[in-house]
Amino acid sequence: MLVVLVGTVILHLLDLILLLVSTSVNAWGKINMKSYDLWYDCTTTNGGYHCKDAENYDWLQAVQALMILATIFCLLSLILFIWQLFTVNKGGRFFFTATFQILSSLFVMSGAIIYTVMSPGTQDRDHSFGFAFVLAWLAFPLTLISGLIYIVLRKKE
Repeated sequence: MLVVLVGTVILHLLDLILLLVSTSVNAWGKINMKSYDLWYDCTTTNGGYHCKDAENYDWLQAVQALMILATIFCLLSLILFIWQLFTVNKGGRFFFTATFQILSSLFVMSGAIIYTVMSPGTQDRDHSFGFAFVLAWLAFPLTLISGLIYIVLRKKE
């Protein structure tokens, strides 16, 4: 039982780290010498790196909000899990934790889908998605699996 508990906590911490990195890093997309992010648009010219605030698009603000919500809900579900370890009766399930974790996975998926559809330059041949975008897509199934594990998990002692 201890191995399952430690494995679940490690998976949850991995989810949280992936969400934090994918939300904060400037590597969601790249076209030629210009990189796009949720927060900044940066250009590399003459050996210099110049950044300005991202455009004020509604879809970008939606992605920003969804990624922040996903990170907050993942953190809250970890806190709820630790709280429920001490308060749930023997044989009880971790439904509140599972609900927050599954909501977090749905927020990540929604944000990544919106960014995929609406990102600048997707029609351009030189466009590529960055590693933070890939981390966001990787966080989605891991967070969903973690949420499903919390539904099945029961408190033994």
